This record gives sequence, C-alpha cells and structure tokens, in this order.
Amino acid sequence: MAGAAKGQAQWPGESLSIPVEGMTCASCVGRVERVLSALPGGVAANVNLATERAEVTFRGAPDPLGAAHAIEDAGYAIREESAEFQVEGMTCASCVGRVERALEAVPGVVSASVNLATEKASVRYLAGIVSVDDLTSAIRDTGYEAHPVATAVTKGREDTREQGYRSLKRSLAFAAALTLPVFALEMGSHFVPGFHDWVMETIGHRESWYLQFVLTTLVLFGPGLRFFRKGVPALLRRAPDMNSLVALGTAAAYGYSVVATFAPRVLPSGTVNVYYEAAAVIVTLILLGRTLEARAKGRTSEAIKRLMGLQPKTARVQRDGNAVEIPIDEIKVGDIVLVRPGEKIPVDGNVVEGSSFVDESMITGEPVPVQKGVDAGVVGGTLNRTGSFSFKATKVGADTVLAQIIRMVEAAQGSKLPIQAMVDRVTMWFVPAVMAAAALTFVVWLLFGPEPALGSALVNAVAVLIIACPCAMGLATPTSIMVGTGRGAELGVLFRKGEALQGLRSVDVAALDKTGTITKGRPELTDLIAAQGFAEDEILALVAAVEARSEHPIAEAIVEAATSRGLHVGAADGFDAFPGFGVSAQVGGRKVEIGADRLMRKLGYDVAAFESTAERLGREGKSPLYAAVDEEVAAVIAVADPIKPSTPDAIAALHGLGLQVAMITGDNRGTAEAVARQVGIDEVIAEVLPDGKVEALERLRAGARQVAFVGDGINDAPALAEADIGIAIGTGTDVAIESAEVVLMSGDLRGVVNAIALSKATIRNIRQNLFWAFAYNVILIPVAAGVLYPAYGVLLSPIIAAGAMALSSVFVLGNALRLRGFEPPIRAAASTASGAPAAGSVGAHP
Repeated sequence: MAGAAKGQAQWPGESLSIPVEGMTCASCVGRVERVLSALPGGVAANVNLATERAEVTFRGAPDPLGAAHAIEDAGYAIREESAEFQVEGMTCASCVGRVERALEAVPGVVSASVNLATEKASVRYLAGIVSVDDLTSAIRDTGYEAHPVATAVTKGREDTREQGYRSLKRSLAFAAALTLPVFALEMGSHFVPGFHDWVMETIGHRESWYLQFVLTTLVLFGPGLRFFRKGVPALLRRAPDMNSLVALGTAAAYGYSVVATFAPRVLPSGTVNVYYEAAAVIVTLILLGRTLEARAKGRTSEAIKRLMGLQPKTARVQRDGNAVEIPIDEIKVGDIVLVRPGEKIPVDGNVVEGSSFVDESMITGEPVPVQKGVDAGVVGGTLNRTGSFSFKATKVGADTVLAQIIRMVEAAQGSKLPIQAMVDRVTMWFVPAVMAAAALTFVVWLLFGPEPALGSALVNAVAVLIIACPCAMGLATPTSIMVGTGRGAELGVLFRKGEALQGLRSVDVAALDKTGTITKGRPELTDLIAAQGFAEDEILALVAAVEARSEHPIAEAIVEAATSRGLHVGAADGFDAFPGFGVSAQVGGRKVEIGADRLMRKLGYDVAAFESTAERLGREGKSPLYAAVDEEVAAVIAVADPIKPSTPDAIAALHGLGLQVAMITGDNRGTAEAVARQVGIDEVIAEVLPDGKVEALERLRAGARQVAFVGDGINDAPALAEADIGIAIGTGTDVAIESAEVVLMSGDLRGVVNAIALSKATIRNIRQNLFWAFAYNVILIPVAAGVLYPAYGVLLSPIIAAGAMALSSVFVLGNALRLRGFEPPIRAAASTASGAPAAGSVGAHP
C-alpha cells in the first residue's frame, strides 16, 4: 500500500491552473474551492492563497468557462493575459478578419487584433481558461501558420503582480497623507498638552469635526473603496471575508461619527463622540499591511523569477552558412547554435564542435564547472565559462530541462499539504464567527458597560472586527511551500509534489537502488596489478587491443582506461572467444589471453601468486580477471561498477538524521554485501528481480516504518511509485522521474540528505506560522472584546487592532522568507561536482 504522502488519488481528466484575483484571506480560498467543487459533473479544486491560483481537475468533460463563471459569481476575477503570434500566409484584409474571428470564437478570449503589415496577432484572454496552444490551433485551423512570440505569458504574470504592488503603494501614500491630519486633530491632545485648546481657538470644535469628516470620507471612498467593493457584495452573498470585516468596522465607526457630526440629537446624551480617526487609520494601516504583504509575496517567488531569467533572450545560430542572431523562441530542433565564452546556453542540445567548461550550478546545485566536449549534452540556461563551441539543438521551448524545472516548481508551489486540511476547516467558519463575536461584544457592552455604553459598545465591536486576521492563517502554509520549493530548486532538489515536503520529514528508512544510485552505473577498471617483469602500461595496452574487438561492458571499460592514459591501442589478429571463459588474440606478434581463473587453469597456467589478491578484490565486490602474455600470467585485472565518491558521506549523513539505510539490488548477495560494507549500509536485499522491488519495499515497511526509495532506472519506476516517497536521480530516465515525488538534478546522493533536511526546515517553518496565526487570533480577539477590562481596565483601541492585524500577515510572510537562507547540511565536493573521475586504485599493489 502506498504511503500517506502520496495524497489522494487524482481523477483522470483535464486539469486547469487558473489565476484568481481578489482573494485576501483563507475564507476566500474556501469560498472559491466550494463554488468550483459544486460545478456539475464533479470537480476537484485546490486553491492557493500565496500563488493566487486555483488548480481545477474535471472528472468528466472539462468546462473551463463554467469554472470561470463560478469564480466570477463568487466575487473574484480571473486575470487576463496577453499573447502575440507571428502569422504566416495572410495576403489581404479578409485574411485579417478571418483570423480575428477565429481567435474571438475561442471560449475565454477577451479580444483579438491582427495587423496585416507586421503579420502579427495580439490576443487578450482569460489565464488558465485558454492556452497558447489553443490560440495557435485556432489560427492554424483557418489555414495560416502561427508561431507564438516569446514570453508574453510569463512576463504578463509578473507585470500583473508588480502593477498591483505599485497600485497599493500609491493608495497607501494617498491614505497616509489624508489620515495624518485626522489623527493629529483627534489624538493630538492626548500626546501634546494644550493641543486641544489650540484646535478650539484656531479651527473650532465643530469645524474640526467637519474637516475630519471630509478627509476621512476621501480615505474611505478613495483608497479604502477596495474594501467596500469586495466586502459588501460578499456580505450580500452571505459569504463574508476579510474585506467584509474591514468594511463593517470602518463603516460602523464612520457612520456613528457622521451621525454625531450632523445629527447629534439622535444619539443619547453623553454619547456624542466621533471616531473618524479610527476609520481612517484602520484603512491606512491595513493598506500598509497589504503593501508589505504584496512585496513579501513577490519575494517568495524569486526562485521562479531567477529560473525564468536564466535563459538568454537571443542566440547565434548558423543559417545558410552564416552566424545570425535570432530571438530564442525562433530556434528550431536541429539548428546549430554557437556559444562564446561567458554566454548563457540558450536551449538544450549536444556539442558538435569545440569544448569548454560549463557552469551548471543553477540547474544541478553543484558548484564546479563541468567539462563539455563533442557529443556531450548541454542544458539551456547554464553558463559557458571558458571555451567556444557549437551544438545541435535537441529540445526547445517548453521541452527544455529549464522549462520542465519551472513547471515542476510551480506545480509544487501550488499544492496543498495534508497539514492545510485543519486550517481549511477552521477558516471556513472564521469570518462568520468573528462577526458573531463582534455582535455579542456590542450587546454585552451596551447592556453592562460603563457610560457612555453606546460609544464603548461600538468601539469594542469595531476592534473585534478589525483585530481578526484570517490572512495570516491563509498564508501560513502556502508561503512556506513557495519559498521552500524554490530554495530546493536552487539546490538541485525538485519537489514535483508539495506533499513530499511533509512526507519526507517522517521517513524512517532510505532504500537505495545500487546501480546508478550508490554506484556510477557503468563499469570501470579499478585495479591492475602486474606480475614481476611486466609493466602496467604495457599489459593494459595489450589487453585493451584484444578487448577492443569485444562489445562487452567490461571490455569497453578496459579500452576506456587505456585511452584515458594516452596509451596506443594496437590491432589484434586471430581474435577468438571462449564463451564463459574469456578471449585471446595476437597483438604485435605476442599471444594475449584474458579471462577468469577457470580459463587460466584450463590453459594450464599457474595463478597461485595472485590468489590472495583475487580474494581481496572479490570481497570488495569487484570482478577479477587474469591476463596472460606469451603463455605466462602477467597481471590480475579488476573491473567493477565503482561507488560514487559522494556515497559514503551521504549515507553517513542519512544516519546522522536518524534514518536506517537499505540497499535493494538485483546483484548477487556477495557483491551487494561487499558494497554495503564499504559504504556503511544497514540492510541488504539482494538478488531482487525488477518486479520484486515493490515486495522488498513492503518488507522494509514492517513495523509501520515510512520508506523513501531512491532510484534512477526504468525498472525502478514501480518502486518509486509504490514507496511512501519516491526520489528519482535526475540523470536517470524520464519514466523514473515521472514516477517520483522528488527529483535530484545531479546524481549525487547527498541531494537526498538535503531534501530531507529542507523538508524538516519547511514543516518547522509552517508550524511556526500556524502557531503565530492561531495564537494571535485566540489571544487578541478576546482582548479586543474587553475580557481584561473588568479585572485590569485594559481595552484595545481599533487603531491598535488595525496595526496588529496588518503586521500579523507580514510576520508570517517574513518568517517564511527565512527559508531562503536555508543551508544544506552537506554540499557537493569539487571533485564530484565537476564530473571528474575520482582517483582510482589502478596500478595499486596489495
């Protein structure tokens, strides 16, 4: 049975990611989820306040417009985005009209404009409802060719957020300028002796109230109008939110003050007071909180912005024998792209000419540049350091590794953790409960409070409305997820599913595949011990000449070792293979025979001098072979799949986190246990067939243990899917990556340690946020209601309440942003980060 970290099973069907504007608190999230879930045919909805997106999955036929109308009917808006297309084949005005009509007919398109002279179409559409592919298909269906022009969509997303932040800053400045004199006129006498007398003598008591009325009216129906535009309709729909609380509180204070100013006889004797400063300051302080919140929200997505900024805007491509600079979106698969020193690589591809060192740290998290030569793969967004080279583009646009990383991070940032379920249950009833508490506060103070009871009842009820902060509760979890997953991406750890952030911290056992995970995944020559009278390089060159005729992986390892030493590998004649024993051939007139000990015995050669060495090599999990030259045993050779240099450190660090480490492999038990001894693995499950890894995981789960499986091969996909948390080595196959919750962009097992440590840090951060958000409301709402007044005479001014409410969300966001400074427990060492082979024991004597 798959672990709880997998989350609920996803419905088959189409999924949409819809950006929702106007959500301000957790109750907004619950409302949007409810209206979407109520759509006919069944819909699974997941709304995230921090990313301001709704993830909608349809069980049956998709109804994107129905989702859009449901969101709008609930009082929220769907952001509009723009896209531009290069349209080929238009010849006249009728072509323009045909393309425009085709685009406008796409459900969700707001407007379309086509220019015949520039051959471009500009489209505005509802984000998440319409995709660029939909628009491209609509144009092509009319008989014209269309190509999207670069980055209009992603840029629009950031522009919208930046415009919102700038708008809030302007509103805050305007509100503050008007509020300051109101606050000074009403509260100045409390701070400056004689100020009240000065106001009475210069402005006048009644005139002071008139001035406060004018200024406060401008604040409430200028910058503060946003709260009424959203809060009042929400009240009328009987679905109040944070805006409703602010609108009620400020309207009550303002309305009471207006009556006191212009119709004082309506009020009981002794209750004629004004609270203009409360209404104005509340709006200003909450705008301050919203502005700081918008700024902090922008910083939570900086990891995504940095990833988007990695790709250059243009590239130099060979066209008709010349190097021309073109926009990156015009690169096609198969193009030859030229890269100079210091330039960023525009798209993914394979080097066809030249060599260089490439800094891949922004993709893998590993700090040292990697050498690239002919046939080496390069990744778009990485930085070329020294040399120049050209490469053939293999993946462009949305297919590049960088684009896939961005999609993974965005998907993880938009997900909900199981811990969020409790928050959702509370916030569903939070705002109505606060309104009921404010009403109760008003009644109690009116009946039992000191004179003037009406004024005290109003002030304390307003304080209750304003102090409540569902914003902090709504932001507590998603902001930490955004920052945590973004930091993980910078370290080369991709959380494909946000649930893995919570699940990883509870893992008890790390189960590791051997080949390609613990080891390098390819055989290498590890030992060559020559007999007396023979030189190592001489033997290696002769053996390599024979093995060059074989396609066996061991033969390839020997040839590669000789080549890397710069040895001349001659031609072999009379090649002969003895299945199960070995091979022989003539090299430069010398007879060379290579094989296991049974071949040497069959030929009558004495291997006694190497028996102890061969036994040692076998205990180390290596495969010893013998080489005979001119009918004399000349050397013992060992070939093995070597352990990655980083593996022992990673396993030691996993032990340091309190985890047990197991190895699941199809290798024979002797080899598996030899590897386990070298790296410190606790438990070995060997000789496992590909379909037996799932059963092996069940054995490791004994005692209700949570198991994370780390693998990289196609045969690891079932185990990655079955484990409580599947962790794929990013250098492995796409199938393995799709089956996992976490992807390590490098082949370094230390990424597992960093992923678990980041998981623990993120969940700890979320719990801190939730404690603050809930404790704040539990403590301060009763204080605002006046529970301390009978014993201590303590009351909470609505102004103080507004300030506290504004700062609560900022506190939560600030705490989440601390995760940007997360430092991994262990970093990749220079030798392994560069991809250089670790120093082996070739030539070492026992």
